[in-house]
Amino acid sequence: MKKCNAALLSDRAVVRVTGPAARTFLQGLITNDIDKAKPGGAIHSGLLTPQGKILFDFVVVPAADGFLLEIAKAKAGELAQRLGFYKLRAQVEIAEDPSFAVAASWGAPPRLPEGAIAHADPRLPGLGLRILLPADADVRNLGCTLASEDQYHTHRIALGVPEGGRDYAFGDAFPHEAMFDRLAGVDFNKGCFVGQEVVSRMEHRGTARKRIVGVEGEGPLPSSDTEITAGGTPIGTLGSVSGNSGLALLRLDRAEEAKAAGQPLRAGEVTVALRIPAWARLKTPAPAAAT
Repeated sequence: MKKCNAALLSDRAVVRVTGPAARTFLQGLITNDIDKAKPGGAIHSGLLTPQGKILFDFVVVPAADGFLLEIAKAKAGELAQRLGFYKLRAQVEIAEDPSFAVAASWGAPPRLPEGAIAHADPRLPGLGLRILLPADADVRNLGCTLASEDQYHTHRIALGVPEGGRDYAFGDAFPHEAMFDRLAGVDFNKGCFVGQEVVSRMEHRGTARKRIVGVEGEGPLPSSDTEITAGGTPIGTLGSVSGNSGLALLRLDRAEEAKAAGQPLRAGEVTVALRIPAWARLKTPAPAAAT
């Protein structure tokens, strides 16, 4: 029988969006369809620049009076401010909500305390549950083996799931590069959202040549932000790392060309192999001129 593992994610926080216009307000801004955020569930989504790059990625959880947006703690205040910029006269209230702590559990189901809000991680079932706990709750009361944040990220890396701020820089990556299209983070049929035209064009033309994929080193991988090279030419950057395993934002067409030429991929001095998870369903894009 699988054991339950749970980790408190101290680098995550919650922004609350409430009011009679909360649903309509978010629907016109975020990459996913807010109507998919049903009670007991959640959606993975983001807010983009007008040029289609990811400013914020978050999980949207329905609440009685609106929605809770679970986001990197370092970006929570900035998200609240950005949403306020779009508010104009909409009947919505936007504020950070310190009454919640964020945890993740995987394996067997946890024991939920009163006031907790749990849902399957909307990106990938294998990630387990995301849990919004009352801020004064003890994660040990979930009845699980207490895991560290590093152990949670090892679990995430093994599944090949990227995270903003760790595997791509906010403001510098398109949703396709961050695998939003494969991890239920964007709805191409919902209509307009900020940056929608660029993202839809990438989807229909199949022009996403960079992707975040898994890499496996022949030895321990170097630190994040190390260049990935093929034949000495940079083709990407290493993101999250756990021992010999990691995630990297790569030009997949360049990686394919290197493979055909018998050139190894290296992260620093460590030879690496691509580890593309089955859920990614990636096709190598056609070669293009270097950019």
